[in-house]
Amino acid sequence: MAADETSIKVSAAARDRLARLAAEHGTTIRSLVEELAQNTPTQAEYAERAELARAELASALGSAPSPEAEGRARALLERLGAASPGTRAAA
Repeated sequence: MAADETSIKVSAAARDRLARLAAEHGTTIRSLVEELAQNTPTQAEYAERAELARAELASALGSAPSPEAEGRARALLERLGAASPGTRAAA
């Protein structure tokens, strides 16, 4: 194992599921896990994106959306995400 590598322990069931997922995507478990780690935003990154979106909206519209409008938009996105298989709504 190279100096910049490590291993993780998961249950046999999780390993088997990861193997099935990797096979379906034509990749390896390693690549699947690395892609997940690289492409899944942290809560801090989500918050940063939300703040950037608020700033863009304020710039384009002259004011930022109200907390109520944000809540309605978030609820709509969550409903849309729930209606689309394979997607996840962001928090």
